[in-house]
Amino acid sequence: MTDTATTIPSLNKFEKFKAEKDGLAVKAEIEKFASLGWEAMDECDRDHRLKWLGVFFRPVTPGKFMMRLRMPNGILTSHQMRVLAEVVQRYGEDGYADITTRQNIQLRGIRIQDLPDIFNKFEAVGLTSVQSGMDNVRNITGDPVAGLDASELFDTRELVQQIQDMITNNGVGNSEFSNLPRKFNIAITGGRDNSVHAEINDLAFVPAFKEGGQGGQRGHGEKDETASLSSPSSLSPIFGFNVLVGGFFSAKRCDAAIPLNAWVPPEDVVAVCRAILEVFRDRGLRANRQKSRLMWLIDEWGLDKFRSEVENRLGKSLISAAAKDEIDWEKRDHIGVYKQKQPGLNYVGLNIPVGRFFADDMFEIARLAEVYGSNEIRLTVEQNVIIPNIADTRLATFLTERLLERFRIEPGSLMRSLVSCTGAQFCNFALIETKNRALAMIKTLESELTFTQTVRIHWTGCPNSCGQPQVADIGLMGTKVRKNGKTLEGVDIYMGGKVGKDAHLGTCVTKSIPCEDLQPVLRQLLIENFGARAKEELVVIS
Repeated sequence: MTDTATTIPSLNKFEKFKAEKDGLAVKAEIEKFASLGWEAMDECDRDHRLKWLGVFFRPVTPGKFMMRLRMPNGILTSHQMRVLAEVVQRYGEDGYADITTRQNIQLRGIRIQDLPDIFNKFEAVGLTSVQSGMDNVRNITGDPVAGLDASELFDTRELVQQIQDMITNNGVGNSEFSNLPRKFNIAITGGRDNSVHAEINDLAFVPAFKEGGQGGQRGHGEKDETASLSSPSSLSPIFGFNVLVGGFFSAKRCDAAIPLNAWVPPEDVVAVCRAILEVFRDRGLRANRQKSRLMWLIDEWGLDKFRSEVENRLGKSLISAAAKDEIDWEKRDHIGVYKQKQPGLNYVGLNIPVGRFFADDMFEIARLAEVYGSNEIRLTVEQNVIIPNIADTRLATFLTERLLERFRIEPGSLMRSLVSCTGAQFCNFALIETKNRALAMIKTLESELTFTQTVRIHWTGCPNSCGQPQVADIGLMGTKVRKNGKTLEGVDIYMGGKVGKDAHLGTCVTKSIPCEDLQPVLRQLLIENFGARAKEELVVIS
């Protein structure tokens, strides 16, 4: 690994503290931190290095930390959910859990003195939070119905787990990949509907078929591309993945991922991930953190040079991309009841409004998965829950469970696709409160309007875009606005984001709307652009 401290002439403050001490080093100091208490800790350890263990100091809740797990492909067991519920339960009104837009769970209200016990509980049930913050690879997303969906082209679960194990050294921490220039997102989809939002990831693998025995020359003297195909003499299509690189959101810039012009068979996916991460780690830009994501390196080098560097690390040429990928369905949200490819079994998607639940909710979800399913729970990037493997003979009884009165399988047209970041209640970066405001506003709009289609509304508290407003039908980004001489919470409005086939990012259409004036603006947008109608108007017509 390149010694970044000696190759960069002017280190920013983050690179300086990373050069002084690897973030993973604090893993050996947890007992000491628990004894010292948060106020007596070294500030750099408390505010930054703890993030390498998934523990986040939050100035808006001093003494109460956020904890982010790693859940590859968004899959956990009922036993693991129960352990998470037990951790949340002890913190009373400060204890929450939030499902993130990366199929993951964040816990709130964590005290530093409880970390040793919490980590022991996690280890006992195979959970880890290692390398889930700062300049690390974040939770790896995959199809939420992988292995269940009869129409899927490839079951992503094993590949996602292999990448997780490679990056984190089987969940204990891996110094090979604990000092990237910035965070890095990876997604793998084996279905036709882009359930992982591939275009907003630094690295994404989307399904594509390559014709065996064909392929083409890239024009710079490489060997016949088909040499590495598993059946080079066959003319039948071979399954693999087209590779996308460089997608990201930040306060400075938002870009959709671009094709690398590479097709990768499943058996090479992990190696290609490693090669790309090594190039980013060793050659990525580190002087300016606002220009340190992968796309900035691609811009500086050009795609051909970047691809060649990846090939050098990989030790062989990449095969040129398949002519088209197989993302040809509109995006599914998986809420409701669906038949699995396994005869006699179903999966049920529950709508978790803005992805927030309490300890009692978590215990109940664990119980439902245990009693009706196979002890498995899945999370989606829309912040919802799927319980799979429910037998036909048990389905009717499952649907009578009281929890489904709140976490509905047939939510309203706005609530169904509502997504929100943490907001100012817990996040010091957020400029506005999001989750509570979003829930209240959506309930009011659904009471006033009728809809003929689902409308995806995403809230994010600041330009960091954790709530991903650029992929929504209507995206709301928090900002501060001036009204009548006062500074108020407000939003910039984005529209036109599309997911599924032909995915693309939306753009800002209106700036600086005070939140107190937002509801009638949203109402009008819904009527003019999405076919909503006022209920009182329908009453008059009838």
